[in-house]
Amino acid sequence: MAPHISKPDVRSNTGVLQGHKAELDHHQGAFARAACEIARLAGKPIAFLTAASLVVVWALSGPLFGFSDTWQLVINTSTTIVTFLMVFLIQNTQNRDTAAIQIKLAELILRLDGADDKLATAEDLSDEQLERLHNEYRQRADKTLESLGRRRGDKPRAA
Repeated sequence: MAPHISKPDVRSNTGVLQGHKAELDHHQGAFARAACEIARLAGKPIAFLTAASLVVVWALSGPLFGFSDTWQLVINTSTTIVTFLMVFLIQNTQNRDTAAIQIKLAELILRLDGADDKLATAEDLSDEQLERLHNEYRQRADKTLESLGRRRGDKPRAA
């Protein structure tokens, strides 16, 4: 029998979610707003085309500057600075996305009848606890697969 999922009334939550987003936008710091916007723009094809165009312009300007050390230093310094800044931007975006996914998963786990509610906060467990939990669920999955195989008449899996 499939687990029962209680479904909230989406119509009543829509206004709440929109109000929540407006509240977040209002309280979000300048860095977070800038990071979101830069990440959004950096993921667009035009960002890649712009970067590629700059590299082409730099390469074509080589003969003009005699392929000097300064000419090479311009591209090296520019790419190093952009890379350094993008590392922090990417980490910020990753942290935000991970937190959002964890919240959504927690909501699903808590709404699922019969689910183990402790899994809603699994990201807070230590590495050792996560490993034990992973092994426990792997064993449960193996038993479930074996049971399904027996029902279907499949041959047993090699251990």
